[in-house]
Amino acid sequence: MGGIDRRDMFRIAVAGGVAGAAILAASPEEALAQAARQGAAPTFRLLLVNDIYKMAEVGGKMAEVGGKGGFARLAAIAKAERAGGVPVLYAHAGDMYSPSLMSGFDQGAHTVELLNVEPPDVFVPGNHEFDFGKEVYLKRRAESKALFLAANLRDADGAPLPGHEDRRIFELGPVKVGVFGVALANTPLMSSAAGFRFTDEMAAVRDQAKALRAAGADLVVAVTHTDFARDLEIMRSRLVDVLLTGHDHDLRIAYDNRVAMVESGEEGEYVTAIDIYCIIGERDGKRQVSWRPAFRPIDSAQVTPDPAALAIVRRYEAELSRELDVPLGTTALPLDSRSATVRSQEAAIGNLIADAIRASTGADAAIINGGGIRANRQYAAGATITRRDVLSELPFGNSTVLVEITGKDIRDALENGVSQVDNRAGRFPQVSGLAFTYDPKAAPGSRVLSVEIGGKPLDHAATYKVASNEFMFAGGDGYAALARGRTLIGRTDGALMANVVMVHIRKLGTVEVKVEGRIVAK
Repeated sequence: MGGIDRRDMFRIAVAGGVAGAAILAASPEEALAQAARQGAAPTFRLLLVNDIYKMAEVGGKMAEVGGKGGFARLAAIAKAERAGGVPVLYAHAGDMYSPSLMSGFDQGAHTVELLNVEPPDVFVPGNHEFDFGKEVYLKRRAESKALFLAANLRDADGAPLPGHEDRRIFELGPVKVGVFGVALANTPLMSSAAGFRFTDEMAAVRDQAKALRAAGADLVVAVTHTDFARDLEIMRSRLVDVLLTGHDHDLRIAYDNRVAMVESGEEGEYVTAIDIYCIIGERDGKRQVSWRPAFRPIDSAQVTPDPAALAIVRRYEAELSRELDVPLGTTALPLDSRSATVRSQEAAIGNLIADAIRASTGADAAIINGGGIRANRQYAAGATITRRDVLSELPFGNSTVLVEITGKDIRDALENGVSQVDNRAGRFPQVSGLAFTYDPKAAPGSRVLSVEIGGKPLDHAATYKVASNEFMFAGGDGYAALARGRTLIGRTDGALMANVVMVHIRKLGTVEVKVEGRIVAK
């Protein structure tokens, strides 16, 4: 080959164009890496948000330095990314309609109005989209401008749902990107999903990836609302090229040189962009696309809120303020309702809520799910607690229940509660009137070491009155054990949990609850 430089064999034009200089490379992989380093325009861009509940930003004051997240900043980010001259596929990986303060009043309608300011191309329903039942879910879907993808979601009789698709191919510049959606198969355990059928996530991944590649997709993107264990399974299956996921509330980026996986945290605090660089060629007469991702987590604190979305947020905030900014009591000690706390350990705010429902029902003990505590914030000592605070912490509208069950049932309920502590699952218990120790390293189902009720060892044969909430009583978060005995206060007879807690705080005046060894991990 004489004096020909081997690099001339890969004098490749990266699809999308290179800013500034030609690419000379010894391989497609090197060319793609070089394009990213030299500031090339990517071939296309993927943008992901997931698990955004609060319409307003977190921290600071609206449109001022110090705040982050919220729908107005999300809209600004999406608009800016779409205005950059690069084809964009914007995806929302689920959880929006609930839970939030406003959703308790309008069942998530405000979230649709806000997301429609700059709607995503793809929306995959999360488990919280079903919190208000089938009729509301379908109504919200009809109001949305986004394309709903959920290949493993059907009507109860197996028929496709109106306004839903399994998959679609998008032409992003010269690349055909096949996209499919997968909902969380365990949604019926977590939400009010009667009337829907959810099938296995991995079966859907296999079927949809195969169908998209057969239809000519160059790259396959899965948008899923699935937990971390399933995310890893999807990634390691090599069935898709990119996984955009939600549900765990983590800011997470992974790439093993074959499959990219991204989750964007929660509340729109971060929105993740993946710039995809592609080389299009042929091998053995067949079209071949080589690609490489470049990840850009976008910190919403650095973004000015979108004016149109901000005006909607302020309108809803004004409506709420008139009713909710009413003081109830004052904290003597700090309270922590961050999800990482209430889903993994005894929390003072969990003790407060569990104490309130135990006192209101006259129960021997109370068990609530940490995932039902939702404001995800910290209260300093001396802070004033308002109606807004309580409804932000307890937005689901659950009522209290009271059951009489055996000690063995209580132990089974606690075993269920700590069975997924390593995943920070919402089933983690917060308790009152009882104390227990457990070994988080033991096998699930065999973790609880000891239990006391009223300061005495639990008697498996004895019966106890246990207060909880209607969601758990119905088997939510796996708490089937709570419904095994006699129902004393049923789902339609109890008081609204949020109201019970408000009355309790007002009665206390000064809230001095603290962590006191009710739950101990050995």
